[in-house]
Amino acid sequence: MSPAVRPCGRARREAAAIREAVRAAPRRTVVTESVLAGLVLLCSLAPVPLIPPAHPVAVALLGVWAALLVPARRMYPALTVLGCVPVIAGDNVWAMVVVPCVVWSAVRRIAPVRRAWGVIGAGSAGAALLSIADQSLSGLPTLPYLVAGAGGAALFILLPALSGLMMGRRRPLTGLLRERNAYLEQTRFLIDEAARMEERARIAAEMHDLIGHRISLISVHAGALQLAAERQALPLASQAELLRTTAGTAMDELRGILGVLRHQTGENSGERGTHEDLSALVADSRNAGADAELHWTASEPTDADPRTRQAVHRVTREGLTNALKHAPGAPVRVTFQDEGDTVVVAVVNDAPPVRCSPGAGNRSGLVGLQERISLLGGTLHAGPCPEGGFVLSARIPVRPDVPPVHATSPGPVSVGPVSAGAGSRPPLSTEVLTWPRLLGGGCAALLVMLPTVGGTIALLIMALLH
Repeated sequence: MSPAVRPCGRARREAAAIREAVRAAPRRTVVTESVLAGLVLLCSLAPVPLIPPAHPVAVALLGVWAALLVPARRMYPALTVLGCVPVIAGDNVWAMVVVPCVVWSAVRRIAPVRRAWGVIGAGSAGAALLSIADQSLSGLPTLPYLVAGAGGAALFILLPALSGLMMGRRRPLTGLLRERNAYLEQTRFLIDEAARMEERARIAAEMHDLIGHRISLISVHAGALQLAAERQALPLASQAELLRTTAGTAMDELRGILGVLRHQTGENSGERGTHEDLSALVADSRNAGADAELHWTASEPTDADPRTRQAVHRVTREGLTNALKHAPGAPVRVTFQDEGDTVVVAVVNDAPPVRCSPGAGNRSGLVGLQERISLLGGTLHAGPCPEGGFVLSARIPVRPDVPPVHATSPGPVSVGPVSAGAGSRPPLSTEVLTWPRLLGGGCAALLVMLPTVGGTIALLIMALLH
């Protein structure tokens, strides 16, 4: 391919890219840029008939060129800054007024900063040299012309570019500040949500363990009352049966509402897991008609972790409840043994004297116990005995090495999803993102533009007087 064909092909590709960018841009952006370019063209050419210049063709071309620079600053910001050089060195004062705004907007879009500084330096030097060269056509430029060339480059390229850099740096900082605020808000929301979920799980666990236990006792008492009513007061038998079936329905509905429970540890267990506590549980079961007894094997009061005592209480209560429900009338033995570093609690019931249909349980209580014991580093066993009956036993460390659940629960990370969006990474330090720094950057950018604004007004006044 010849050297002359390559620029033509590249120009066609650039033209196609520009057309695609215009088509993909929002309609509002296209309309805004078109209106701005039209206004620049109007302001650059309207004074020409009123104040006839010495070179009208060159002035008209500079006006058209300045209008083209307005939309070009979006796709080619670096070339736009360099393209402002001939406008500054030209004779169209009205087009020159637009240059600071174009440079200010274009420099904000140049990245990285090192490249922006290179473009600013090249544009300023080019504007100063071109202005001096234009004046040298009529002779050797004097000192006032040199100062005017350097001053024009500083007023119309250097200072607007510095202001644009400050504002351009302020924009990402503002975006990062918003991202940090979004991160903190989302983190607070996730922490609150986690606290609510933990509290709901704790309430659900207590409802299963406490209310479920009481409902089971009511069901057992209602069954005994029904049998007694059938023998002694037949008219009350239907009411006793209704009481028993209602208790069973309430237990089923309670399981359906709670679903699969997530037992949480670490709560204050009070005096649970002690000899008096287990004795009270056994006494409640004995009052419900079970042949229950407690075998406590410990030389002295166990100084166990509160979480361990809570687990012992839950295992005992779950075992007694299941024995009353699934093996009514069978002897139940609760054993507690202190082995130094670990404690062993077991609830064993023999086979029921009368074969009965299994209860409609969903094993959610055993699942919750398994989760609780495993979090403490212990083991849980639940299954039938070889000689008949059922055993529920747990071996739990006296001092679990694992921290409480609330300290090991995963934090709000992407936040998730917060996933890969705003707030998905830790925010920058407050030394970088501060409102005074952002406001100070904006005020400094406006102060830098004051000489340019003053010089532009002075230039317009001189052009009108001339």
